[in-house]
Amino acid sequence: MKDLTPWLLVLGAAAITYVWRAAGVLVAGRFAPDGAVVRWVSCVAYAMLAGLFARMILLPAGQLAEVPLAARVGAMVIAIAVWLLARRNVFIGSCAGVGTVILLTIFA
Repeated sequence: MKDLTPWLLVLGAAAITYVWRAAGVLVAGRFAPDGAVVRWVSCVAYAMLAGLFARMILLPAGQLAEVPLAARVGAMVIAIAVWLLARRNVFIGSCAGVGTVILLTIFA
């Protein structure tokens, strides 16, 4: 039985993962793409992203703590400007912010 335990754990974890994915597929068809629930989930996702970025800027951990606050805030300002210029595309704005921190770290 000892040899089967890791395989049983992997199969159990896979089953749990796929059950929730299947439930998501079944439930997702019942929501209107522009409905209140989808907008609420979208707002929560953006709020979580904003909270994570705010924490990374104000209370960094690891190697990011070595980057000066001015560089982190400058990258945030550039990220917001790019976000606005890119018609509020979160992905492009986030990439601009990360890229700016990297460039400011290398060249500053």
